[in-house]
Amino acid sequence: MTDKAALSHGIATPATTASAQTRTMLWLLLIVYIFNFLDRQIVNILAEPIKADLGLSDTQLGLLAGPAFAVFYALLGIPIARYADKEGTNRVRLIALALAVWSAMTAICGLAQNFVQLLLARIGVGIGEAGCTPAAHSLITDSVPAEKRSSAIAFYGLGVPIGSLLGLVIGGIVNDLYGWRIALMMVGAPGLLLALIVLFVMREPRHSRSDEAVAMARAVVPLSTSEALREIFSSRAFIYILIAASVTAFLGYGKALWTISFFIRSHGLSTTEAGLSMAVVLGLAGVFGTWLGGKMADKFGARDKKHILTFPAYGMAIAAPILFLGYYMEDWRIAVAMLIIPTILNSAYYGPAYGCVQGLVQPRARAVAASIMLFGQNLIGLGFGPFLFGVLSDVLAPVAGQESVRWVLYGAAWLGLIPAFFFWRASLRLKTELKSG
Repeated sequence: MTDKAALSHGIATPATTASAQTRTMLWLLLIVYIFNFLDRQIVNILAEPIKADLGLSDTQLGLLAGPAFAVFYALLGIPIARYADKEGTNRVRLIALALAVWSAMTAICGLAQNFVQLLLARIGVGIGEAGCTPAAHSLITDSVPAEKRSSAIAFYGLGVPIGSLLGLVIGGIVNDLYGWRIALMMVGAPGLLLALIVLFVMREPRHSRSDEAVAMARAVVPLSTSEALREIFSSRAFIYILIAASVTAFLGYGKALWTISFFIRSHGLSTTEAGLSMAVVLGLAGVFGTWLGGKMADKFGARDKKHILTFPAYGMAIAAPILFLGYYMEDWRIAVAMLIIPTILNSAYYGPAYGCVQGLVQPRARAVAASIMLFGQNLIGLGFGPFLFGVLSDVLAPVAGQESVRWVLYGAAWLGLIPAFFFWRASLRLKTELKSG
């Protein structure tokens, strides 16, 4: 009896069971990633009340929002990814442990009584989150066909805009009602329960392999760290994608923080109005853009591999002038509306970029490749984006006054042409460098 006939008679076959397990895994990983970005980004909306309560300076606030998290996240990502790539590693347990650590540390942030305590707790959040995405990408790649890889990773990537949206909304509302401490505890505590669900519901694909497949995997000599790095950086396409994704993150994290300040300072919106407006733009438009990017990559990449990155490359180029005009508008409603299309286009890279990275290296180096991408995106993007945007605003303040943030955003809009160029350059090499499996 075929799988299709068995399914019509209500009989579960190995293929249908595997498909159901894959869907369950993808949904759980999406929820985990939503918690990942919710716990990471909620500090943005809570920055002002935290500053007032603990008497922090802007420099201290900047350290909490960026480097305190990003440096440890980036540095620990590669060794944790090396562990995830080992054949004997249970990646499900690794993700569950990482989730429990960052959730507990997020809740502990709400107990901090001074800057040092809060700094240490934020470092703990970064350490925990370093164990999530490389292992998740490796799991997804092992569980879905290569032709659906971009869509599957893009589905996981929906956690970025959804988590960011929830961070703005939940953080703002709970802070107004109960204060910033309760907000942090409220978003951290449920992650501990989710960690248990992940541990007992998700399955490690390595454990369901046939005896022959297991024997073949064990027969393969593991790559050393230097060998893995040598293979990864021997790919010109990977280097181009790394540059493009890192610059995208630098601009994205910078705009995410300072666009809110822009609408408050230049358009006179309240914190709640600015937060809700950005939740709609960055959240809903980002969700659609991330999903669309994965679908477009799988559809057109099936015809020609270079088209996996065509949409992100051309989309970012088109987004630059529209984004500039959005920042230029004097009516805040028109400005918000004009940010929607650029946000969609700038969000479309996630699935195609990370999908390509997983296909540019052999399975023994996939988690490390993802961790290097995350290293660039978080150290350069989260670590320096918001900080350098603020520095430039201060530099321009004597000339531009209250409009200094607007001037910085003008420049950020046109800098989007840089990742567009490198995604295009990478696309030209995919036909020769991208592996089939």
